[in-house]
Amino acid sequence: MGIAVVALHTMPGAFTTHSPASILSLRPDFTRINSRTNSVPNARTLQGVLRIPRLRSVRRLCQRIDDRVTEGNGPWVKDAMNNASQVLGDISVLGQAVSGNGGLNGSAAKTPPQRRKSSSVEDEAWELLQESMVYYCGSPVGTIAANDPNDSDPVNYDQVFIRDFIPSGIAFLLKGEYEIVRNFILHTLQLQSWEKTMDCHSPGQGLMPASFKVRTIPLDGDEDATEEVLDPDFGEAAIGRVAPVDSGLWWIILLRAYGKCSGDLSVQERIDVQTGMKMILKLCLADGFDMFPTLLVTDGSCMIDRRMGIHGHPLEIQALFYSALLCAREMLTQEDGSADLIRALNNRLIALSFHIREYYWLDMQKLNEIYRYKTEEYSYDAVNKFNIYPDQISPWLVEWIPPKGGYFIGNLQPAHMDFRFFSLGNLWSIEWKIITGSDPKNTPWSYHNGGSWPTLLWQLTVACIKMNRPELAAKAIEVAERRIATDKWPEYYDTKRARFIGKQSRLYQTWSIAGFLVAKLLIEKPDAARILWNDEDAEILNASSTNRKRGKKVLKKTYIV
Repeated sequence: MGIAVVALHTMPGAFTTHSPASILSLRPDFTRINSRTNSVPNARTLQGVLRIPRLRSVRRLCQRIDDRVTEGNGPWVKDAMNNASQVLGDISVLGQAVSGNGGLNGSAAKTPPQRRKSSSVEDEAWELLQESMVYYCGSPVGTIAANDPNDSDPVNYDQVFIRDFIPSGIAFLLKGEYEIVRNFILHTLQLQSWEKTMDCHSPGQGLMPASFKVRTIPLDGDEDATEEVLDPDFGEAAIGRVAPVDSGLWWIILLRAYGKCSGDLSVQERIDVQTGMKMILKLCLADGFDMFPTLLVTDGSCMIDRRMGIHGHPLEIQALFYSALLCAREMLTQEDGSADLIRALNNRLIALSFHIREYYWLDMQKLNEIYRYKTEEYSYDAVNKFNIYPDQISPWLVEWIPPKGGYFIGNLQPAHMDFRFFSLGNLWSIEWKIITGSDPKNTPWSYHNGGSWPTLLWQLTVACIKMNRPELAAKAIEVAERRIATDKWPEYYDTKRARFIGKQSRLYQTWSIAGFLVAKLLIEKPDAARILWNDEDAEILNASSTNRKRGKKVLKKTYIV
């Protein structure tokens, strides 16, 4: 119960030297690197460039993010601000964001050094996390999804995924390595959707990519020169071709964590960052045909990236949405143009909180009420508001639910209540054949269908710390530490007790490595978990309580036609 209860609140929704964000010195214009000296800009130094031995006879044109808000009018600024002024309508940003097309270049993952025998599992994990780092113009910008040296076909696991980088980013923050997180935030911001097309259709403006890959391409007119670019994927290459719903939410959560941990609030105060955050909020808060305060999600367009019958309003996204709204409200600058957006944000928070607490929570008392529901009810006084049929209650649920306590159900929409257990743990049990379309990865107790995911260890740890049950997380970490390194850091495990490495599990999965490290760090310093959760909001709680007591909906105004 404890883990499920904090799902709405804990996910605000992830080395050896300290690298403060303030030392990142980047240029407002395109930096051309001459092949004769083969020098590259290095974000770790304030003075000049670092000379390295000549490796090949090419020049690399790097487009850099600016370290400060300028009055330049680079190509990104001109297009982005014109679009922003149309989309937002509530912010005046003309000529006030970064110049240059920052964030569109990088180099592939650094060649892994020879691995030495580590003194402990934790030491090995830090080595592997360092080896997974992706560099752009000499500066780290993320970590690849998996880095198995024996994998000849990495498919898209050699890309930097936004959701996968979250535990990596949190691990770096907790270690005082702020540079890579700052770079990641600003570079992915530059990849945010403006005109990206997908099979001749454009995703909503403000959409963040699922992932990006570093590519080296030749420059026109010069066969000896190349340019490194960050190539974003908005779902064009994903299974099912679905755009990610959660990337923007995770981006907001990481942005807040960066400021809380580093003390550097200048990043979140930048005009371009404020604009990007507002674009994400506008996309999520847009009115549509859907009448619920929850965020509508297409099946497969979140962490559950296979057909699992979660189309509608899955709990995972609602928890992230709620936390991202709280984080954004904390970071949005108070200016005249933001008033309407902040008002809409506050209204959504209250409605969303009430909706989840009232209709997603399930315990024995609520289950008994559903068992006695009447159907086809009309009017505002209806008890069965979503027209749920009691026959939907599965036999396993009656035996499984405890006499005391409960959990948040997995999904809710008209005439359908998804009783599956979707939470920060990894015990996801479903009727698999029909729901998943017989996906071979989702056989019983595998992958999303009850598989065990090591990366969820860090989210479990945050939840346990907030609920003052750190001993539960400590036990889980101890169990994981006995096997995870020996098993080569797999993506997921199969069977009820996670006795087998998943059939199609990738090894040296970066977020498995990072999730373990974050869990270890947070157990050692529980107070650090506060960068990842939001305190209870008294206004929201009071409003939820008032709505619950009110019961019947009262119309504010009556219209006569």
